[in-house]
Amino acid sequence: MFEAFCLLVSNLVRVGDLTIEAADGRMRSFGDGTGRPVHMKITSPHIYLKLLINPELYLGEAYMDGLIAFDQGNIYEFLRIVQRDSLTRKPPSWIAIQQLWRFMTRSLHQFNPAGRARRNVAHHYDLSGELYDLFLDADRQYSCAYFETRDATLEQAQLAKKRHIAAKLALAPGQTVLDIGSGWGGLGLYLASVEDIRLVGVTLSEQQLEHSRIRAEKLGLKNKVEFRLQDYRDIDEKFDRIVSVGMFEHVGVGHYNGFFSKIHELLSDDGVAVVHSIGRSDGPGFTNPWIARYIFPGGYVPAISEVVPAIERNRLWITDVEVLRNHYAETLRLWRKNFIRNWHRARQVYDERFCRMWEFYLAGSEVAFRHEGMMNFQVQMSKQQLTLPMVRDYMYENEAHLRHLDGPQHLGAKRHSKRREGS
Repeated sequence: MFEAFCLLVSNLVRVGDLTIEAADGRMRSFGDGTGRPVHMKITSPHIYLKLLINPELYLGEAYMDGLIAFDQGNIYEFLRIVQRDSLTRKPPSWIAIQQLWRFMTRSLHQFNPAGRARRNVAHHYDLSGELYDLFLDADRQYSCAYFETRDATLEQAQLAKKRHIAAKLALAPGQTVLDIGSGWGGLGLYLASVEDIRLVGVTLSEQQLEHSRIRAEKLGLKNKVEFRLQDYRDIDEKFDRIVSVGMFEHVGVGHYNGFFSKIHELLSDDGVAVVHSIGRSDGPGFTNPWIARYIFPGGYVPAISEVVPAIERNRLWITDVEVLRNHYAETLRLWRKNFIRNWHRARQVYDERFCRMWEFYLAGSEVAFRHEGMMNFQVQMSKQQLTLPMVRDYMYENEAHLRHLDGPQHLGAKRHSKRREGS
């Protein structure tokens, strides 16, 4: 069975220097011998069949259980070698059949009514806050950062992300702002600190809610910011601005029409909405089964082609679209680096198996953004054609103004009056 598994690997690996060692000591080499060598050891003979039949699920499980180890390299470097050409090759027939089935049944797995949505959120976001402090920035920004320069720190890039989104919202004094999926409150608190607005942030995570409220009180923003434990579908107010960052991936493909219908309902006639989401560049797909089981149950990364029709059906003008390439790969690289550096502390909070699960999640996600067509997109919407200026200069001007407000302590002398793609 080891030889059959090696045949599968040989069809995947064309470039790189990979050696796989079986539990009985047999070794097989793959690739063209270039690059940093990776030596993976399989410690149990009982997992070959699982890895052969359903590698998308069982590779991660085997790594979690310690049945895969590395004498050279690590899980990220292994995944990079195996997946670097994934967009240009076809999977074996038995794996293609599994993928077709996952695609055909994806609406069932992504059915997220209010109760199920809350349970799915709790599965991931109600983990110990101490865990997130081990790899995120101090603001606990848990979404794609924005690298204005290649050498920007995580803190600088996350601040630039908030600034970039704020510039697209075109905030003005006295406006009401809704943050759907407000997380630990960082974006909402930033918006309230740079403009005289009233902000409502909604989350389904009890731990995020408590953390956000404590932060608002400490920052003296309690009178400007209200955080609620509430499903966006239960809101019945009007807002001048609506923003959602890193939440749309949890909506589910069958709920897109309802999501944008609610945006239309909640948005004032001259309002503006900005949605920031992970996206896939190769068209509609399905959620990786390991991610769906262990990390984001009910989640799905959409293609833009799946999102635009739902926006159009709900009579919203798409006023701007931006695709962020490789920014999330760099974000994940820094998160993974932080997590590995703090591995011993994470093990004290959970255990070794959890740490290996989290490393696999971060490593696999980074590879997906570097080699498997994942990216981020930001869509700006309004109800009326002329709500916003006809050209994008206002965004650059807003961003430059916000950069000035942020102060030189954040980016030093590296100033840009216009956005520049960092990767």
